[in-house]
Amino acid sequence: MSDPTLTHEEQQEAADRIHALMAQGMSSGEAIMKVANEIRQQKQAKE
Repeated sequence: MSDPTLTHEEQQEAADRIHALMAQGMSSGEAIMKVANEIRQQKQAKE
């Protein structure tokens, strides 16, 4: 499974989402994994 390529805008949205999750008390590792999995699922659904 290859990682999807993100546009700059998508990268910014992902970073914002990670920061929001961390602000809610989630660890950075958990937040990154959660957002990465969401992005993979969204990209697969579009294919």
